[in-house]
Parts: sequence; C-alpha cells; structure tokens
Amino acid sequence: MSNQPQAPRRRVAVTGGTGKLGKVCVQDLQAHGYDVFVIDTVAPAKGIPHIIADLSDFGQTLDALSSVSFDIHAGVGNNAFDAVVHLAAFPTPRQYPDAHLFQNNIMGTYNVFEASRRLGIRNVIWASSETTLGEPFENDAPYAPVDEDYPLRAKSAYALAKVLMEDMARQFCYQTPDLKLVGLRFSNVMEPQDYEKFASYQADPDERKWNMWAYIDARDGSQAIRKAIEWQATGMHPFIIANADTVMEKSSAELMKEALPGVEVRKDLGEHETLLSIEKARRVLGYEPTHTWRDKANWK
Repeated sequence: MSNQPQAPRRRVAVTGGTGKLGKVCVQDLQAHGYDVFVIDTVAPAKGIPHIIADLSDFGQTLDALSSVSFDIHAGVGNNAFDAVVHLAAFPTPRQYPDAHLFQNNIMGTYNVFEASRRLGIRNVIWASSETTLGEPFENDAPYAPVDEDYPLRAKSAYALAKVLMEDMARQFCYQTPDLKLVGLRFSNVMEPQDYEKFASYQADPDERKWNMWAYIDARDGSQAIRKAIEWQATGMHPFIIANADTVMEKSSAELMKEALPGVEVRKDLGEHETLLSIEKARRVLGYEPTHTWRDKANWK
C-alpha cells in the first residue's frame, strides 16, 4: 500500500441534478472521482447526497450551497464546494407562462451566482443555451456555422433570460475578478432512447432547421461540464456545446442550400458537420464528442 496522502475529493454541487442532463452529469462526475451534492425540487437516486430547495428564493439557495455531503453545515472557506454546476431551470420556451418562466430562470441564476460569490465559491458552470443565438433560425441568420462571435438574438422569454444571464455573469466577474463563470450554450439535449425518433426527421429538413439540425448527447454534454470545471481561468466565458454532427442523413451543405439558402456559409463543411460550431470548446476546453446517433452502439 502507498503511504502517499490521498488528494482530497473535489466537492461539486449540481443544481437540477435530477433533470435530463443533470442526472447524467451527476453520474459522470461521480465516475471521475467527484463528491456530488444535488440541489433540486425532487430527490435524486437513492444514496446521492441532496437537499430539496427552490432556487428562486435566495435564502434557500444560500442555505443549499452551504451544504456538504450528508451533513448540513456551513460551507464557507475550506468547507465550501469546489465548484457549482447550475442546471436547474424551466428547460424550454412556453413550458410555463412567459413572465413566470423568465422570473424563475433569471432569479434562480442570480441567486446561485450571488450565493456562490458570498460563500467563496469561485468556479461556477451554468447552462446557457443555443436559443441565445436566434432560434428558430431562418434566412435572417447572419452566417453559418454559428460560433461564439455570433450576435445574441433572443426570440422568446426563455432566450431573453439566457441572454441576460450572460450579461449578468460578465458583471459578476467585473465585481469579483477571481470568479470564473462559464456559460455552456447547450444544444437540444438527447438521451440514447431519443435516437429512434431521428428517422422521422429525414423526410422534411424544415422540421429541425429551427436549431440548424443540432443536438447534444447528454453524455457529451456532461463531458463538457467536467472539462469546464477543470479548466483554469477567471472571468465569464461562453461556449457552444453540440455534438460533432447533425441529426440528418443529408449533408450539411445540402441542408443549408435547401432549407436556409439566404444564410452565408463561411467555410467548406464536412459531410455531416455540426452547424453550431464547437471549435472553441475543442480548442479551449479539450472537449471532443464521443457519441453519435449514427452508431447504434450509442443507442443504449
């Protein structure tokens, strides 16, 4: 046996840890040696440390982020979480009335940012969204592939909240220069069981042009979260997170020509290359998708 002291396990709080992406994120972090604490409105799988909390309430948020493992106690200084992954939110436009959705999502994010800042937690990864880029995409889109220089264009209350979260994050980092806030602009999250329905998209490219035929496998989304946690940086940083390919059998060039002919294509496209560019995430975070619906081995 080695006499070398064991490095302390890193502690991460995951809000929304029972959601479609959240539950896979929790599994991925645990598999990579993290101690994970879930904050949600419903309990996660048995045995996962958690607290039930409404993050639209600041007091509940501050209390929840002061929690460590099964013991509930002040999580300040040396006892603080090493990172927070904030995924909790109403996940789609028009799921609830606009004003209610907007208030819930924007206040939940503010509360997580502010509670983290007060508790000395300086590493926060949160779910931004592809909707910040102007979905549903039409021929008014500036160019493709979409990248992080793309103008933010909110076409729904949901997207507006996500755009304002990114502006808010920049101001938090201005106030607290050693803070790292990474906004992951996730594409449409898919689980393996969702791949069976991809066959229904093929007859009509217009059905999925709303997000330029993009998707993110929850397992690759979780990889991006982990890479963002481990990336050493300060300040606010946005990243588009999608899979490397589209949901379509037609080539990406054909899709653009047929369905979005008025949009400038700025590069030669790979056959099924994603039209939501992941080049920045690859270059900066070391993100590399490992799952695709085209391989049926990934359907489980």
